[in-house]
Amino acid sequence: MIRAMWIAASGMQAQQLNVDVISNNLANVNTAGFKRSRPDFQDLLYQNLKLAGMASSNSTEIPTGMQLGQGSRPVAIQKIFIQGDYQQTQNELDLAIDGNGFFQVLQPNGEVAYTRAGSFKLDSEGRVVTSDGYTIEPEITIPSDTLNITVGTDGIVSVLEAGQSDATETGTIELAKFINQAGLNSIGRNLYLPTTASGEATTGTPGSIGFGTISQGYLEMSNVSVVEEMVNMIAGQRAYEVNSKAIQTADQMLQTANNIAR
Repeated sequence: MIRAMWIAASGMQAQQLNVDVISNNLANVNTAGFKRSRPDFQDLLYQNLKLAGMASSNSTEIPTGMQLGQGSRPVAIQKIFIQGDYQQTQNELDLAIDGNGFFQVLQPNGEVAYTRAGSFKLDSEGRVVTSDGYTIEPEITIPSDTLNITVGTDGIVSVLEAGQSDATETGTIELAKFINQAGLNSIGRNLYLPTTASGEATTGTPGSIGFGTISQGYLEMSNVSVVEEMVNMIAGQRAYEVNSKAIQTADQMLQTANNIAR
């Protein structure tokens, strides 16, 4: 009965983490480029009370053993990189990746980070930057007298300057991809960093083999499904409750055992 308390307690801890992950997903339901997370769980070690295959006589053996599980534990929280819905904004610096790939941005420490959020702006020098002022990599600068910015599906950035009749190219947006996207390290601000699990980034132009294309005037929204997360939350809450009931039942059984001698 004491064993039952610890088993149920491990289940409560697992469900608490489950609800924490769901809460973060719901908190970012309107965060552009956000990818939902999913916790993975494993059962703990088993106590072998009777091993299957042991001899029960000279000519027979036990067909099934007796194994008692010790509960559950979380082993991973995985990012699900399913593409989110597109929102049309008609903002010429809002870019969405249709397919595989990440935008590259340069952090203040000189390290390149990666993002799916394409809500870019211009800084005081005309550079294309994120909401935090991180420049896109490779750097793209828009002339001050620009009247119109066009980003092609292949990432080529063209501008129409005042007094000109033809657009001129100012740069090309490159994308990066990873062999294991789930192995990326989330650092907040919609940014990811590579790890040994994700592998090194492979860069290429949009539309080339293995890379998605660029859609100007669109944003990729969060891939969180509110309905799915609410169902998961209800299931997690009920699992938490039933584990607490198991602890209460074990406590009542211990109380009954303690009162036998009275």
